[in-house]
Amino acid sequence: MGLFFAFIPVPFQMVLAAALAIPLRVNLPISVAVVWITNPLTMPPIFYCSYLIGVLVLGQPEQHFAFEPSWQWFLESLTTIGPAFLVGSLICASLASAVGYFGVDLLWRRSVRKAWLNRHK
Repeated sequence: MGLFFAFIPVPFQMVLAAALAIPLRVNLPISVAVVWITNPLTMPPIFYCSYLIGVLVLGQPEQHFAFEPSWQWFLESLTTIGPAFLVGSLICASLASAVGYFGVDLLWRRSVRKAWLNRHK
């Protein structure tokens, strides 16, 4: 959950990760903590890469833009860079959460197998 919401550009990512962690029966503290992969330092490069992936998938030309913290810029960007950014974010979120899930599952199984073999020795 945390890896998925880390790549989704919405406010209150931790709240969303926690709200879905409970009914989906995933580890709540880890879900909330992993959201911080996108923090104020990592967010610009991660979201820019998400935009580039969206541009590639949608086959659109890359548009040059300069971020401005204003409501007007936000509204204008919804129609210009918004579609590519959202598609790229969903792709990155899905891939990151799948890799995280299967990676942790693999590490857990490996750990259990190692503990089992050590008990038999």
